[in-house]
Amino acid sequence: MGEYDNEGIIVAGGNGPGNQLSQLSCPTFIFVDKEQSVYISDNNNNRVMKWRKDAKEGTIVAGGNGQGGNLNQLLGPRGVIVDDLGQIYVADCVNHRIMRWCEGKGEGELVVGGNGEGNQSNQLNRPIGLSFDNEGNLYVADFWNHRIQKFEIIL
Repeated sequence: MGEYDNEGIIVAGGNGPGNQLSQLSCPTFIFVDKEQSVYISDNNNNRVMKWRKDAKEGTIVAGGNGQGGNLNQLLGPRGVIVDDLGQIYVADCVNHRIMRWCEGKGEGELVVGGNGEGNQSNQLNRPIGLSFDNEGNLYVADFWNHRIQKFEIIL
């Protein structure tokens, strides 16, 4: 373990709250890929941003079309993770679903949930966290159901 000098370097945002490409509004979760690009759940803007290393502004890679439940929208995005194929998974918290987005596409696809809030095996209630195991199974922190669910994802 190395030592840190206790001074951070801003790698995304830092330009006050807002919805411009150089701004974030209440970022919640992050994922850093092998190229040191940072994916950020930009909660109040209902979008996921990707900031490449040393970039001065980010690009919208999911959502960003106002709040809502359509396939091109998010509502309160939380957990974000990118798989080995570059597909972006987002815990779309207030829509009670997990969405998968391919960078450059105008809309995502429903992966898990989307059947209203609830506690059945095909429902979520405010999902917030995501993780994959080494076999490609998706784990979801199903916040208001007080449980972790495991899903086998079909690519």
